[in-house]
Amino acid sequence: MGLSGSAAITHNPTGHPGAGRGVAQCPGLHGRGVPPARGYDGPVSRAPAISVGDTVPGFVLPLTDGRTVDLSDLPGAQAIAVVFWCNHCPYVNAWLGRLNDLAEELADRGLVVICVNSNDAVTYPADSFDAMVERVRQTGTVFRYAHDETQDVARAYGAERTPEVFLLDADRRLRYRGAIDDSTEPGGVTQQWLHDAALAVLRGQDVAVTETPAVGCSVKWRH
Repeated sequence: MGLSGSAAITHNPTGHPGAGRGVAQCPGLHGRGVPPARGYDGPVSRAPAISVGDTVPGFVLPLTDGRTVDLSDLPGAQAIAVVFWCNHCPYVNAWLGRLNDLAEELADRGLVVICVNSNDAVTYPADSFDAMVERVRQTGTVFRYAHDETQDVARAYGAERTPEVFLLDADRRLRYRGAIDDSTEPGGVTQQWLHDAALAVLRGQDVAVTETPAVGCSVKWRH
């Protein structure tokens, strides 16, 4: 499963590898004194990757607002961004504002954004469900934030990084997988991969770039 189109995340001052598939580069965070997230270069999922065009596995997960989210029951959803996420990763934090803005911008057009935290909260208490609830309270995010305590969803999707995007169409087929855009710095963005892919799906068009390397912290697996 290779890259479709030209995709690279540029200006990495650290030399750290950014993704389980291929090499990507990431600007700015370490230059601002933010260290690599603990476990950044840790083991990634061995699950078979879902290919673009595949129908993805369904799930039902608890949300931070006390409800549950069922992937098969999202009335009005014309595009769904399932984004593997967490509380503590500096890469997640770098993209949080832009993902929240996208969720707000395209909600009325039928985009649903579901962030999924699959990290092992025993080893990483900052990713506990209670901490997720507090994180939403602090940041005021509008997207849904779900807890994958068993890690079954992350394994089923073959997720490797936080953040890592799986964009689905209304039939729950994978249309785009990878990064949100091409820079951790808002001012450095030249390719809005998720935004452009979501618009294409909402318009019933082909997605120009269907896969990019996911850049971020490794999913923290239970051992």
